[in-house]
Amino acid sequence: MPIGGLGFGEMVLIFAVLLLLFGAKRLPELASGMGRGIRDFKRALNGLDEPSIQANQAQPTVAAPQQPAAQVPAGTNAETEPKSS
Repeated sequence: MPIGGLGFGEMVLIFAVLLLLFGAKRLPELASGMGRGIRDFKRALNGLDEPSIQANQAQPTVAAPQQPAAQVPAGTNAETEPKSS
């Protein structure tokens, strides 16, 4: 199944030419740089930039509000009344 309209033979040929041009040590650096560039491009499309990402990571998460304890009707004392079991 072709990837992006390129077959297996074309992909091998492109990889071989890149290997000859840049060498085995330089290819991982190029790939990581390309990945970083694509990631930054996607973040820019979504409106996220480095300061806003760091600000979001620095903010503590807000806990869910706690529900108040059950209220006892006026005139009764729930602590002193015996419980029927």
